[in-house]
Formats: sequence, structure tokens, C-alpha cells
Amino acid sequence: MTGATGGFGRVIVFRLAGAGWDVIAGARDPDKAQGLVADAAERGLALRTVQLDVACETSCRQALRECAEMTGGGPWALVNNAGIPQAGAVADVDDEQARRLLEVNLLGPARLCRLVLPAMAARGGGRIVNISSGLGRVPWPMGAWYSAGKHALSALTHCLRVEAAHLGVRVSLVEPGAFATPMLSRALTDLDTLRDPANPGYEGTTRLFTAVDRRVPGPEPVARTVEACLTARRPRPRYVVGRDARFLIPLHTLLPLAFTDHLKHTITGLPRTSAPAAPPQPEPGERPGRVKETT
Repeated sequence: MTGATGGFGRVIVFRLAGAGWDVIAGARDPDKAQGLVADAAERGLALRTVQLDVACETSCRQALRECAEMTGGGPWALVNNAGIPQAGAVADVDDEQARRLLEVNLLGPARLCRLVLPAMAARGGGRIVNISSGLGRVPWPMGAWYSAGKHALSALTHCLRVEAAHLGVRVSLVEPGAFATPMLSRALTDLDTLRDPANPGYEGTTRLFTAVDRRVPGPEPVARTVEACLTARRPRPRYVVGRDARFLIPLHTLLPLAFTDHLKHTITGLPRTSAPAAPPQPEPGERPGRVKETT
């Protein structure tokens, strides 16, 4: 389980451990990992941890070597949950920020899938659960890189499901809507950091994210869904979780782009047309409306 110390990950590992699973929680920060184990113990739960930075290939390989030693061959299931936001206009997010997001949200999960497959194939089967987002299918302005990374993860997951079927490995995609996790507050920090006073989308998106953050439910439905992916005899290829995601995804798919574009302009406050150009001003001594003669 990646990204286990906060957000969806924390709730998922506690649920799985409570159901009797042998949970190995991946955490980038050793102090947070210790805190997770202590909190689990207070609940009467036992879980183990490995240090894991999904954006680092060396860290991924080392973590899986440790998992192989702990389990006598490697994990039966992999849950790719680690993820970061990167809010801001496309014009304002630089290459380094975009690469960081793609390393964590796309390349990291892909790398771990690749690394666990040989052991799963040798065992005769396994499960992979990739946690994407409803925004992977409903691209949202001022969050284009997050939507792009999750959209790519969705495509990768669907291809992997077909490629790994003959190995006995079942691959599922979980697409949550908005839930009460630190993700929205981190996105608000991104907006504040990149804020361009000339771009009204920053103000409108900040209002939107703040309002959503106050109303969203807890992440328990996502934890229940991940457990269903692992326990179902035939897990579904895709699970959409949350009322907002179940409403917005089909709406965005069925409605014309002109309508959904208008909706996004309205909600974010981004203007649909450029501001009208100021009329040319006459030069000193020139009467307004007179055509200047040129030679």
C-alpha cells in the first residue's frame, strides 16, 4: 500500500488490517510511519511498514525487496494510492512541478506495477488496485496537470488489466470524487503559491475548493471499495466512488463540450472572451475621428 500515512491511505490500511489482512504500509517519512504503527496499535491493529518514495526507482526496488523478505516472495496485492495535487493554470506550472506530479501520480504506480508482476505471475495470481480520480475523466481548468496524470493512470490501468489477465492478476481502477483528505488543502496552497492577480481563475477556483473542502464526506467509502477490489472473486475493472463523481462523469461524457466549457467558465470565473481592446487615442493636436495621412 503506497501513500499509507495520510488521506485515503491511512483509512484504507486501518480497514484492511481490521479485516485481518497482512498490511505492509509504504511511507516516505519514517517518523510518519512510526506514528501510523502506533495509531494502529492503539486501535488493536497490527501492520508493518517499509520506507518508500514512489518517485524514486531505487526506493521502490528496495521496498519491494523488503516486502519479499516479509512475505516469502512478494505481496499478493498492490494498492497504488500515493498522489499529490498540482493546482494552477497551465501557463504557470513549470516543468519541474509537472515532472514531480507525473513521477508520483503516474510513473511511480507504473513502476511498482512492473516490479510486482513477476512475483505475482510466479505465484499464479494477485491483485493490483490503482487509485485515480474522477478528475481523470472530468478535466478541470486550474488543475490540468492533476487531471492529466490521473487520465494517464486510467489508460495505463486499463491496458495493464488486459495484458496481465493471463497471469491471473486482476487489475482494478478506483475513481473517487471529493472526500475529506489533505489533498484539497494542498491544492489551495498551490493556488496561493502560483497566484496571478491578472488571472481571475485563481480567485474563482480558490472559492470553489474552499467550499468543497467544507462539505465533503469522510473517505471511508473509498476504503470499502478498495477492500471490495481485493475480496471480490471477479473484481470490476472500474469503481466510481462518491455522489459527485457518479454525477459529473456521465454528465461530462454525454453533454456537448460547448456546454461543459461554459459550465467550467462560470464556476471558475475564467472569462470566455478577451477584454475588448481600447480604441486608438488621437495624437496631440489631432482631431478625434480624423484619418491620419501617411506618405
